[in-house]
Amino acid sequence: MSIVKYLTSKTFFKTIGKMLILTVILIFILKYWLSCSTNHGQKIPVPNLSKMSLLKVKDTLSKLNLNYVVQDTTSYNPKYPPLSVIEQDPEFGEFVKENRKIYLTLNRNGYRDIVVPDLLGKTKRHAESELRSRGFRIGTFSYVPDRGKNVVRGLKYKGKRLKAGDKIPKNAKINLIVGDGKGHVKMDTIKNDTNGI
Repeated sequence: MSIVKYLTSKTFFKTIGKMLILTVILIFILKYWLSCSTNHGQKIPVPNLSKMSLLKVKDTLSKLNLNYVVQDTTSYNPKYPPLSVIEQDPEFGEFVKENRKIYLTLNRNGYRDIVVPDLLGKTKRHAESELRSRGFRIGTFSYVPDRGKNVVRGLKYKGKRLKAGDKIPKNAKINLIVGDGKGHVKMDTIKNDTNGI
């Protein structure tokens, strides 16, 4: 049989018809499978997880068939509870599909520790500037007899004397012990006199 006769025969047209029907059926099966496997058309609104603890986040997301991943921990923000959600991705109000992961950034447990600089013998003004630049707060001033007026003779935090190199939390309030400019006292005497300040 020649090619021309075959292309015009009933057998050829039956084969083409069967192939078209099979292709249409396969397209419908594939479309149905994709819509099921990709949750096509499904929209779950992302809840607001801000300031939630991880326990509450887990409970909230499991009810919506969503998952979470802790991506990072930022520096401490006192406006948020410790170890609570400070950022989320996708954000609140966006729509996602089932089993989607929500990426979380948590608030730190507290301020990070910062090294106390060596300020003995520096001026009160210099010490205040240096401490503030490092993230500390200035507390009270105690004066001790000393020839140097407003010269730093010691630092205290929560009643404990600080040394250069000690680490205390950022935002801590540091009290300064400074000279009154009225007298001359040996350094040993100053240390003993200021222990109770």
